[in-house]
Amino acid sequence: MAPYLAAVRNYWSLLPAIAVIVGLILVYAVPTIINPQWTSSITAMFRTTSVPADATPEEARRAAGILGPAQLKSRRMLAIAMVVGAVALIGFNISLNREAVGCYKAARAFGAIDGPDTKDPCIEMIYGTFIGDGSRAPDEKSPQPVKYYQRVDGKKPKYLKWIQNAPKYDEADLLFGTVGKCASDLSVQQLEDKIMVVVDTDAPCPEDSNMSVTPIKLKEPLGDRKIVTIDDEPVSEINPDMDSWFTVLKKLATGG
Repeated sequence: MAPYLAAVRNYWSLLPAIAVIVGLILVYAVPTIINPQWTSSITAMFRTTSVPADATPEEARRAAGILGPAQLKSRRMLAIAMVVGAVALIGFNISLNREAVGCYKAARAFGAIDGPDTKDPCIEMIYGTFIGDGSRAPDEKSPQPVKYYQRVDGKKPKYLKWIQNAPKYDEADLLFGTVGKCASDLSVQQLEDKIMVVVDTDAPCPEDSNMSVTPIKLKEPLGDRKIVTIDDEPVSEINPDMDSWFTVLKKLATGG
């Protein structure tokens, strides 16, 4: 589903249009729900066609905007449906924002820089590894360090549901992020006393605006083993994820 939302994922560009639509809906719908006769009487004031002299009482009532019981009920039901539609539209916008910001936060936490890929972070900025699974043994004399990892067990990161080639939760215990150009060179060795992870290249990976996350399934529970890189330096644990719906709604309302 995620790739088909790419064209509208930039919720800031949608926000003005959504605000206008929701505002117009509520201006009509809320008074109509309270009393449908109000809006009918107001619109009747702007009619330019005069009532014929020989008009029947029913035609005169309609010209004056006076509604019958069935019309009152149908107008109120229509207004309720419009309010439900407005709430759904807001919810759709919040959902798009949660995905975009969640993917962006994850990519940045793993080390991605801002660039053209940030236009649609869930599709272009962060994705599951397409080539390599981290099981290769390093053979370079001077491998490069890996800086960050994320645990998948426990609180499962929701942004994984929206990225390309996303690993399944039950197929990963750890995630390691590398720039896309170096993803296939990731090497993870599961030793008895530690997890050793490096990028098997003799030159530092260049900065990039896209990241690849490689899932690792542990053969044994992590336990007391440390996750280290070259020179036994510890790899930093990160925990990026999507904002809550309340947080997103607050940002939308305040422009934050």
